[in-house]
Amino acid sequence: MTNLPPPAEELRLLDAELRQLDLRRAVLLRRREWLIHTLRAAAAPPSAQGVGTTPVGGRPGTGVSGAARRPEATAPGVQNVLLVLGGVLLTVAAIAFTLVSWGHMGIAGRALVLGALTVAALGAPVVLLRRGLRSTAEAVAALGTILTVLDAYALHEVAFAGTDGPGYTAAGSAVLAAVWAVYGVVAGAAVPPPAPAAERGPAAGSVRAGLRHPVPLAVATAHLPLLLWALAVGAGPLTVTAVLLATAAGGTAVALRAASVPVRVVAVVGALGMGVVGVLSAGWLCWSASDAGTAARAAALLVVAAVVALVAGRSVRDPEAGTGAALAAGLCLVAGAGGVLRAALPGEWTVPGCVACALALLAADRTPLSRPLRRGLVRASAGVQCCAVLWSVPLVAGTVLGPMTQGARPWSGAPGDVRDAVFTDVPWPPYASTGPLVLAAVAAVVLVAGRNTARGAAARVVALVLGWAAVITVPVVLQLPYPAGLVGQGVVVVAVLGVAEWSGRGENRPSPLTLTALLLALVTSVDLAFLALASQSATICVLVSLTVLFGAACRGRVAAPFAAPAALGHATALACAIGASAGWRPHVTALLVLVVPAVAALVASRTSGSRATVPVEVAGAAAGLLALALAVTDPPMLAVVLSLCGVLTAGTALRPERRAAGYAAAALFLLATWVRLTAWDVTTPEAYTLPVTGPALIVGALRRRRDTAVSCWTAYGAGLAVTLVPSLLAAWDDRHWLRPLLLGVAALAVTLAGARHRLQAPLVVGGGVLALVTLHELAPYLVQVVGALPRWAPPALAGLVLLALGATYEQRLRDARRLREALGRLR
Repeated sequence: MTNLPPPAEELRLLDAELRQLDLRRAVLLRRREWLIHTLRAAAAPPSAQGVGTTPVGGRPGTGVSGAARRPEATAPGVQNVLLVLGGVLLTVAAIAFTLVSWGHMGIAGRALVLGALTVAALGAPVVLLRRGLRSTAEAVAALGTILTVLDAYALHEVAFAGTDGPGYTAAGSAVLAAVWAVYGVVAGAAVPPPAPAAERGPAAGSVRAGLRHPVPLAVATAHLPLLLWALAVGAGPLTVTAVLLATAAGGTAVALRAASVPVRVVAVVGALGMGVVGVLSAGWLCWSASDAGTAARAAALLVVAAVVALVAGRSVRDPEAGTGAALAAGLCLVAGAGGVLRAALPGEWTVPGCVACALALLAADRTPLSRPLRRGLVRASAGVQCCAVLWSVPLVAGTVLGPMTQGARPWSGAPGDVRDAVFTDVPWPPYASTGPLVLAAVAAVVLVAGRNTARGAAARVVALVLGWAAVITVPVVLQLPYPAGLVGQGVVVVAVLGVAEWSGRGENRPSPLTLTALLLALVTSVDLAFLALASQSATICVLVSLTVLFGAACRGRVAAPFAAPAALGHATALACAIGASAGWRPHVTALLVLVVPAVAALVASRTSGSRATVPVEVAGAAAGLLALALAVTDPPMLAVVLSLCGVLTAGTALRPERRAAGYAAAALFLLATWVRLTAWDVTTPEAYTLPVTGPALIVGALRRRRDTAVSCWTAYGAGLAVTLVPSLLAAWDDRHWLRPLLLGVAALAVTLAGARHRLQAPLVVGGGVLALVTLHELAPYLVQVVGALPRWAPPALAGLVLLALGATYEQRLRDARRLREALGRLR
């Protein structure tokens, strides 16, 4: 050993090691005692536990020895319970004597009794410690400390009855803390140190000298005198705050210097409690001060708290504790400086001043401070910057979301400046004029701090977002003219798209920075489009510019999946704006909007297989739906729009990977036919259903020819039902003879075709429709026949049918089974 620690440090290490050995020895002794009891119970002869005997700890006649049972309470536990109970009873008795029986004795008797009890209770633990009865000594010493409190109360009642209560309490707590501290030290020093382990022998226990509770109790009580004194003299808030911080500083010093763990724990808890309350009070005084002088005095207290925290952070061994102390110190420094700036400068510069102070904390990273302290100060700076960014959120949110209110009153007239257009229905945030400066400063710090680090990519993304927020708020803050604001927003879109193109160059997939830039470009373009709604000419110019800009950005392989749908979206809005400016009705504007799906289909065919294909098709489909919504008020035009959409969809279905779009094209053509028929006031259902049945049957026949495993229900069922079922429902209420005749002939033809080709679906559907049509046509005659029969004939006929069915029930079941099997054999 060439590097020996100082004697005090070595003594502390030895004491800690001895405490661990004592604890381990106690555990091993309890385990040894239990093992001995278990072995004795197992070795006891069965004859000694016969019927009629009463073993120790057992019941008569059970034959179960009490030694085999595990004790429900350990000896140390029983000892502690008895000692605590005895101490509580003595304490209660002492309190009752002091409060109740005090007046029955003279002054000498009172002093003699309490003094004798206190001296005996404080002196007995020393003797008990020398005999090794540590738990009993702790209980008696606890009684002695309580008696000292009663002595202080009695002294106030006899000699200092006229003094002020808080003042006497402050003095008494100081005296008691000193007495308890001296008593704990003296009691520990009066006990001789334990003998070495070699002299005690292997079976001897290690005896720890001294009492545990007096010194921690003294430390806890020492936190009260200054605060009670300040309250007693009627000190102001600043003085009380200073007292709290001074008490916290004293507790910190004790925590750093104390060797006993209980003393350190009590000191740390007291220092943290007093320090937190004092810092909060100083911060409130600093930020609520009406002048710079008052704020400076409160800020001085925050500086003192920061110094104490830094000293504590430098002295502790735990790196996390040191980082936390430095973090608290940095926040105190920034809070103090910010409070002084708030009182000395206009309100707009308070947050920038706090940011400047936070940036000054970053200089600590270049100082010779320990790494935990530097890390804590940097984290404090980062926390202040995050709070500053959150402070600017209302300004950014209002700038981005405010233009959307123009959608409720489009082309109402160009406002005087950008702020009037953005914050028309949104309140202007207070002290927000320096928001862009704060955002730009934080963005620069993040960009510089993340350079050449593992988090460089994330830092660039955050810096880009903050810089974008700073730039888009500048026109609003400066109240630029309305045209200048539009130009500024357009420049932002171009710049962000340029960042996306620069960051995505040479990449196969977009990086986080590229994705963020593209998203910001889309958000800014939408915001610009809404902002331009205040003026008709501005709307058309902006939408044309955005369409061309995003169309040009589609040349980039990475930006194309985002820029192409954005260009189509702005082109759709441009078509609507052109129609509205020309005074066209919505259903006429729908024809102009259909140009966008046509362009989208053409672009998708040229970029088939790339990542931009699906976004382009989705954007084109959305534009087509908008055209349908615009034309829905005019059925003839709606039929035209549906037909054109069907043509575009059919053209898309020509591509091999989009064959499924043919179903959508067929549906659109069918809907166009139905809408056209509705516009012509055609009410015959066959005009709507036959255009479906014919193509459906043809497609079904072709599919069955290609794949013989396809069921006839899949091929022909839907096509036949589309016409036969609506016609049957119409014929049921039709009083003329032509529709039922034609429907019956068609059903008969379908049935015969099903029978000829042995197809189940035509046979069942056609036969069912033919039967129902026949029943409908014969229904009047059946009603006449039933009306001509006597009243008893229908019940009698029903009874005969039931008897016949009952007599031939089994045969009928066999026939029904055969019919089902015959139908099942049909294809």
